Amino acid sequence: MVIALEERKGRSLRKPLAQDESHRRNRHCASRGPFEVVTDTCLLRSPPASNTRWQGLKVLKSKILRVIMAGKSSLFKVILLGDGGVGKSSLMNRYVTNKFDTQLFHTIGVEFLNKDLEVDGHFVTMQIWDTAGQERFRSLRTPFYRGSDCCLLTFSVDDSQSFQNLSNWKKEFIYYADVKEPESFPFVILGNKIDISERQVSTEEAQAWCKDNGDYPYFETSAKDATNVAAAFEEAVRRVLATEDRSDHLIQTDTVSLHRKPKPSSSCC
Repeated sequence: MVIALEERKGRSLRKPLAQDESHRRNRHCASRGPFEVVTDTCLLRSPPASNTRWQGLKVLKSKILRVIMAGKSSLFKVILLGDGGVGKSSLMNRYVTNKFDTQLFHTIGVEFLNKDLEVDGHFVTMQIWDTAGQERFRSLRTPFYRGSDCCLLTFSVDDSQSFQNLSNWKKEFIYYADVKEPESFPFVILGNKIDISERQVSTEEAQAWCKDNGDYPYFETSAKDATNVAAAFEEAVRRVLATEDRSDHLIQTDTVSLHRKPKPSSSCC
């Protein structure tokens, strides 16, 4: 509440100005957009905390307005493939929820989570699909390959067989996703579980495979301690942005143009 001091008969009187201040704010907001009013209201109602917190709220307001002004975002489907037990589910959950669950069960069929993010000025909704790696679930997972914009081929650095199977996973994806130009399709390779000390696949081996099979980006990750997890998924978005026409990925926001001229209707006699 704002307090004004007035001098009357030699003494100070405290006069609450909450009503006048409210009137001033309402008059100020009348000429502004609704989203600016909402974000400003959040700022005004916040307690006078430290300058760092205040600056953080202003940054939040800026981000909200940038999303609104963008008017549209892009939906990208990213799929995780690899042997069972390499940590695909843990990687997805770490990235989307920032949690690591040691009691995760093997995926049956497919699961997916959404993640909204901004990469290099582009607002993106990433739809991350986690697939079962066991052979018995092949018929359940392969129908979901179609429509993928990027594939994250995943192995575990403590399991050489999962690394050797990367080529098979790549071939399976290209076939069932009906990829028209495999040489230009964005693949990203993940070597997971680098928190484990006993490795069976060296960094040099993995990098050589990536170079020989399409010069793919390679990330050594740990879902347990979050090492390189965000960087890997953000690189997947960058690969899609760099290689594809994004016009078919656009998600229009629920807005109505008030200046659009109505189309004349025609009738037949």
